[in-house]
Amino acid sequence: MTPPLIPSSSSSSSSPSSSSSSSLPSPPSIVFSDVDETLITVKSMFDFLHYQLVRRHGLDGEQEYERIMEVVRRRAAEGVPRADINRFYYRQYADESVATITRLADDWFTERAVSTRGFYIESTRRALRDHRAAGASLVLVSGSFPPLLEPLAREVGADAILCTRPLVAGGRYTGEVDTPVIGEGKRAAVLDHLAARPDVDPRDCYAYGDHVSDLPMLELVGHPVVVGDDAELLDRLAQRSEMTRIR
Repeated sequence: MTPPLIPSSSSSSSSPSSSSSSSLPSPPSIVFSDVDETLITVKSMFDFLHYQLVRRHGLDGEQEYERIMEVVRRRAAEGVPRADINRFYYRQYADESVATITRLADDWFTERAVSTRGFYIESTRRALRDHRAAGASLVLVSGSFPPLLEPLAREVGADAILCTRPLVAGGRYTGEVDTPVIGEGKRAAVLDHLAARPDVDPRDCYAYGDHVSDLPMLELVGHPVVVGDDAELLDRLAQRSEMTRIR
């Protein structure tokens, strides 16, 4: 169990963009952000799955998407762990060309990013921009995969991506993954990243998430931020005086 964190006096409840009368430099910090429904309004994996299937196969692609989603919904209702559903998702890409999926993902991102429907959750995007302006390092943490996250990381100025990485052989996806970055997988990925940055105190770090599955990540930092109104996540963090909430 992760020991409770003690608030750092060097990073009080002030916002990342607030000024300080102290001449001392701010301590180095990292901002970890979930992606789907935290930074962007869609579930990237499933939105892209629909996009690429319909674009390539038309009505047959739509039907295939519905078949896959029926399985996902049934397994979720049965209480199948999210990490196992994550693995099921990537099996749909077995034998797909990495180059083809990457090209489709670039097109997906370009179309979604310019959509008038609203691709970004602007409150999160602004907060991350403020953190970057204050000198923090930004890290995206997601169960999604690199073709979808890399263009987003470039757009928001992220320094690193911690995500599920499908295995590749001969330029094609095998359908298997290494470790799903979901729930406890997020905790492990963030701990590994922090271990590589001994100059950073986790108490000076922030983490943004929208769902209780983000809790293992949010528990690791001094400043957890809840995006939206997930009741269970808010309840689990209610005792953390440093917790903030944005909509």
